[in-house]
Amino acid sequence: MILTIDHGPVRELRLNRPPANALSPELITVLKQAVEAAPQEGVRGLVLSGSPGRFSGGLDVPLLLTLDRATMNGVWRDFYGLLRTLACSPVPIAAAITGHAPAGGTVLALFCDWRIAAGGDWKIGLNEVQVGLPLPPVIYSALQRLVGARQAARLAVGGLLVSPAESLSLGLVDEVVPAEQVVERAVKWCQEWLALPSVAMTRTRREARADLTALFEQNLPGEVEEISGWWWDEQVQSVLRSLVERLAKKKQAG
Repeated sequence: MILTIDHGPVRELRLNRPPANALSPELITVLKQAVEAAPQEGVRGLVLSGSPGRFSGGLDVPLLLTLDRATMNGVWRDFYGLLRTLACSPVPIAAAITGHAPAGGTVLALFCDWRIAAGGDWKIGLNEVQVGLPLPPVIYSALQRLVGARQAARLAVGGLLVSPAESLSLGLVDEVVPAEQVVERAVKWCQEWLALPSVAMTRTRREARADLTALFEQNLPGEVEEISGWWWDEQVQSVLRSLVERLAKKKQAG
């Protein structure tokens, strides 16, 4: 589910769960393990990438709707654990957004240090509200940290998906490059930071991300429990199941 490609001291973790790199319980677990293991193996920088045209389609809703309450509650805990691992990584992480990145795809990128999107007809954003889910507070705070209060409200409440160009203008991503260069540029960005004096860079980076890591120190168990409850709301389940039905019909028609 993850291809590991080393570029010297920089390791690329490429999501490899066709067709959409949707986040299943297993992918969430193995990605968290891979991010945690990399620094212990001497890796000094990470690039999180996807397949051409598809960074990640977000949570695998059709699969998750088949899980019982106890299992699904565990998925939410694991997903928050993954986000915390990204936020608290001791090494810089660049997201190479190789294509579409709705919902959970954008969420992963929010908790990286730098976001480089492939130019093209892709959509990026947090469309949770559009599919019936409230945006969790930790994720909303991470979004607001990047784009500011007004744009965070517009994007999150409307559940908007925007182009790479608009994402750049809003600060949702930091660079847009030709699709064939997105991973290369992400690796180079890591190398540029690693060329800096290591102690100074590491300590200053830690200070710069203190507000992000602090999100995971504030009543997190209570938030995870609340999100788990949202998932089982009757209206949320109805909207999600309608979404899955539409996707299935679209797939059959295609």
